[in-house]
Formats: sequence, structure tokens, C-alpha cells
Amino acid sequence: MNLQSRLLHRLFRHFGKLSFSGRRRWARLLAWLAPHILRKRAHIVRTNLALAFPELTPKQRQQCLKRHFQLLSQSIIDRGLLWFGTEAAVRHATPIQGLEQLGALLQEGRPILLLAPHFIGLDAAATRLTLYLKESATLYTAQRDPVVDAMVREGRCRFNQVHLVNRKAGIRPLVRLLRRGVPVYYLPDMDFGRQGATFAPFFGVPAATLLATAQIARAWNPAVVPVVTRLDPQTGLYHIDLLPALSAFPGDISNEAATARLNQHIESWVRPDPAQYYWVHRRYKTRPSPTDAKPY
Repeated sequence: MNLQSRLLHRLFRHFGKLSFSGRRRWARLLAWLAPHILRKRAHIVRTNLALAFPELTPKQRQQCLKRHFQLLSQSIIDRGLLWFGTEAAVRHATPIQGLEQLGALLQEGRPILLLAPHFIGLDAAATRLTLYLKESATLYTAQRDPVVDAMVREGRCRFNQVHLVNRKAGIRPLVRLLRRGVPVYYLPDMDFGRQGATFAPFFGVPAATLLATAQIARAWNPAVVPVVTRLDPQTGLYHIDLLPALSAFPGDISNEAATARLNQHIESWVRPDPAQYYWVHRRYKTRPSPTDAKPY
């Protein structure tokens, strides 16, 4: 373990022992530093907000950017709580609604696709669900540093059995687990290029969106249960809502149309508080035509 990795491990373990007020102090420092240190990421957020919310004034978008980095910074510091904090502390920080619906689906024996768009509280919701589900699965992107990778994997698998399927292995291992009855925590809204994707509007801008959600739903008829998480920066609580399963998804429309419908759902969950969405990823990096201007 090199010095940098050892310090990072100790730092997150330290965060896990802190109260919310202690973690909030660290998060405020990180939120102040982030736009200055991570200038490229700040540029990505600024570009995304300009594309998605042209109706807002520059001042309003700047306020949204500032709030976004405040929430994002808190979520990063709170990884220490999720990975090293006590179970009681994790439960307290992640109040959840909708477990009754999830329990009923498990009793039915129906496959469950937990649809988790990229909200700031994505990891908090995943951890809270592992405290309820005896077994679950999700895709995982391996970290470059093997020590950091081990810390992340152990942190995400500390409660019950979690199958972390390497993204490079593709979707098939995840589908096999879904068919076996293992609930799958699935992220539907990242840009992975043209392969397997359609260009569906996302806040009015064509965005490369994987067809996999509609394809899986059509082939195996799982209950598609949206997971929406909002971080309250005043209390440090991640409010997790398991919404009712999507009705008749994908239905009798094409996978492309169903994917566009899915993006509309995500928009409706983002609009009440846009800063809660993970705007630091390049949602619009792949354009419909190679000749289109690159927004970033």
C-alpha cells in the first residue's frame, strides 16, 4: 500500500467516526476547493446546466452549480460513513420509504430492477438497500488503484451479499443474477457511446442513452422500481424513496420510445431540485452526428 492510498484509507475511516457536524465541516472545505481545483469538472457542470436549463439566468445556473458542489462534496465525505460507520449510524442517515412494496415483490418472487438514476445520494441508497436485501447485484467500474478499489468494494459489500459485476463483463452476468431472483441496482443514465444506445431527449437535448433498461424489462418482465434520493444538507439525511414500479414498461412501444419515456421520468425526478443530480459526468458527450460540435 503506497503512502497516498494509506492516507486516503485512513481519511475515510476517520470520516466514518465523525458526527454529521464534523463531516459537514470537511464537506464545506471540499465544496469551497472543488470548483477551483477541479476546473474541468466545474466546466462540465456549467455546460450541462446551460444545455439542460437554458431558461435559467446565468446567475441562477451559477447558484445551482454552487449548491451542486456542496451536495457532491457532502456525499464524498459521507462515503466514510457508508464504508466505515456503524450500522446504526448508516440507518439513521438513510431514512427510506417504500420497503413494503419491495417486500411484496420479493414475496411474489418477481424479478426486481431497482432503477437508480445518478442522484448525489446514489451510493447512500445502494448501501441502505443492502441492509434490507439479503442479496443484490449491480455493475461496478474498477478503480485504477488496487488499494482504493479494495476499499470501495469492501465498503459496498459490507452488509449482506452484494454481487459487483465488472462493467467490462457486460450486462449478461447481471441478467443471469436477475433471472435467478437477485434484485439488481441498475444505473440507466450514463453516456457510454453509440453502441447499444439511442439518442433520446434529456431536458430537450439528444443524449446517448442505453437501451438496456427497456431490453431487460421486455425480455424478463421485472418490476422496474425507481429509486430517488435527496440529500438534505441541513440534517445530513439521505431521504430515499422507492417509487411505485413503472406501469407497463416498456409496453407495446419500441425500445427506443420506451427509453425516451424513461428519460422523461428521470427529468421529472430531477426538476424539483436540479442540484441533486450528478452533473459532473459528461451526459452529452456523444453527439448524434460526428460533425456536431462537442459541447465540452
